Amino acid sequence: MNRKREQIENSKRMKNGKTKRRVSKKKRVLPAAQKVTKVLARMRAEGTSLRTAARDAHVSPRTVLKKAASALKKNKSKRYSVKTSDQVVRTLMIPTGGGPEEINVRGLKQASLLGSYWSGLHKYYETGKTAALRKFEGEYITAVGGKKYPLITDTEILDRLGSAGVVSFESLYARS
Repeated sequence: MNRKREQIENSKRMKNGKTKRRVSKKKRVLPAAQKVTKVLARMRAEGTSLRTAARDAHVSPRTVLKKAASALKKNKSKRYSVKTSDQVVRTLMIPTGGGPEEINVRGLKQASLLGSYWSGLHKYYETGKTAALRKFEGEYITAVGGKKYPLITDTEILDRLGSAGVVSFESLYARS
């Protein structure tokens, strides 16, 4: 009896009185902007074509061209290749004194710096060694609006954030 009630709760009643089961999609779908940055990263790292990288990221090449045209160039054979640097806006997470914040960052250089910082931060939390953080002293990330976020290298603040559980390494990219 309980199973029948459970089935009805998990279903949708159609006009003809029959019920249709709802299927939950457990797979997380990434926003198009994150898919586009994945395409660019794959094209840079592996030298794959736009079509192949877009197909693997489950996004159309047309969407990549619309959202990141400035990061692509056509070569002599009329095929798209990725530039060594770009000005694509990415939404990324940055640790601050009050916990992680989502910020919009323009360009590969800023995104790469933040990614390297997260890597150094992760190394610090694993080993307790500050060598990976020293190269970020005095560095900051500039958000799209011009606001500057300093990269935290003070171990007291980092330990406080780590023990509070507000710093997580699930993803550098924001949870959009």
